[in-house]
Amino acid sequence: MDIKDLKTLIKLVTDTDITEFEIENSEEKILIKRGSQPEVIHMAAPQPFAAAPLPVAPAAATAVATTSAAPVVAVDDKYETITSPIVGTFYRKPGPDADCYVEVGTTVDAGATVCLVEAMKMFNEIEAEFKCRIVEILKEDAAPVEYGEPLFKVERI
Repeated sequence: MDIKDLKTLIKLVTDTDITEFEIENSEEKILIKRGSQPEVIHMAAPQPFAAAPLPVAPAAATAVATTSAAPVVAVDDKYETITSPIVGTFYRKPGPDADCYVEVGTTVDAGATVCLVEAMKMFNEIEAEFKCRIVEILKEDAAPVEYGEPLFKVERI
């Protein structure tokens, strides 16, 4: 990420009531906090990796990043929740004319993509951390999401 994009992120945080913003992709991680303490920006050094290119629908954005696994929160004894690892826009399908990644009742394997969260024109694939069944979809397609906000209620298999 270049300095111009970083300045844009800082302006976004300072111009809104957001107190913490975090974005992560396969190359870097950025965390901006604001409040009584001075603004802090953490950037991890890029790490080399070898990955095959991901297929992207032509109408999709210019970049796709893979988020290894979304945080999972226990809802009750029977169900857990897949939450958003970043602030952005929730999408249930890879493109406007494509089928949804999952529906209620769908069983997914560990590492399977369940949705996309778009942040700053970068589409991040959110993957299941373990084999599970989708019990409830908690967000509407194209809805804004916050960091840690529940996206799916799932049952571990």
